[in-house]
Amino acid sequence: MKKRALGRTGLSVSPIGFGAWGIGGFVPGASYGKTDDAVSKAALRRAFERGIDFVDTAPAYGDGHSEALIGETLADMLPADRDRIVVGTKAGQTRFADPVDFSPEAIKESAAASLKRLRRPAIDLLQLHNATPELLRERPEILGALEDLRKAGIIRAWGLSMKSPAEAKAGIEEFAAPVVQANYNVIDHRAADCGLFDVAAKTGASVIARTPLAFGFLSGNLSADAVFPEGDHRRQWPKERLALWAKAAREFIGDIAAREKQSLAQIALRFCLSRPEVASTIPGMLRPEEADLNVAAGEAGALTPADLDRIARDYKASAFA
Repeated sequence: MKKRALGRTGLSVSPIGFGAWGIGGFVPGASYGKTDDAVSKAALRRAFERGIDFVDTAPAYGDGHSEALIGETLADMLPADRDRIVVGTKAGQTRFADPVDFSPEAIKESAAASLKRLRRPAIDLLQLHNATPELLRERPEILGALEDLRKAGIIRAWGLSMKSPAEAKAGIEEFAAPVVQANYNVIDHRAADCGLFDVAAKTGASVIARTPLAFGFLSGNLSADAVFPEGDHRRQWPKERLALWAKAAREFIGDIAAREKQSLAQIALRFCLSRPEVASTIPGMLRPEEADLNVAAGEAGALTPADLDRIARDYKASAFA
């Protein structure tokens, strides 16, 4: 996979990244259920071996367990292999069950705790975990804390992981964020519609596209009557939403997958990577074989303009728009 610049950070990353929320394991209502640590670490190793060199995590993922697993896996690697991995984590929300805290003191304490769990000399990318534009306007010392950490060498770069693409756009326009993270996938085109990609292209910022598989529904492997394990956040979804999302993959990209002889998930990832403003997209990976499939999508490259135009038309005519 050809690496892409991570905005104006000076870092470059693989277009397919490793979304590490799932490997954090069981957190009631804020996870994908129980996981096997040995399998999770095997998935990380396979991803790194196959050329994936960006991993996105957060203290809230498994209450620190995701970061700890990444740290353990990296510690077992040779220094030359370990040093090429770019690790992005977050600050502001230590646990999903706790209130957010974006005070400079909390951000610095969170970064220190993440460094210990990750076993890194510095955090490559520290992102604020869903801080709102309103908060950043009212409290400029928050971004000042990130700059302090960068100047001290505790982090190499900072970015903003935002709740919505519109907020991510504001993060670039108002706060000069060099990289933002936002939702973008086949059935969620808000990042394009709100002008986020246009602003990123104009300023040289980059977007990290999260939820590229729409919480697994764009894999085509989930039905409307899917039963999710204890702790899985999707257990809380209404049945009408499950039914709508379950049929989306085949309706939007089924024909492309058949023609390209790739899985629905691979076409969904290629859709995200068709935007040059996307530095990396971060599907969750729980098993080694998922890393192999995702890398194949990254190697296949962008979809054709005709396919992208047709998906855009179908989206605008759908309930998802």
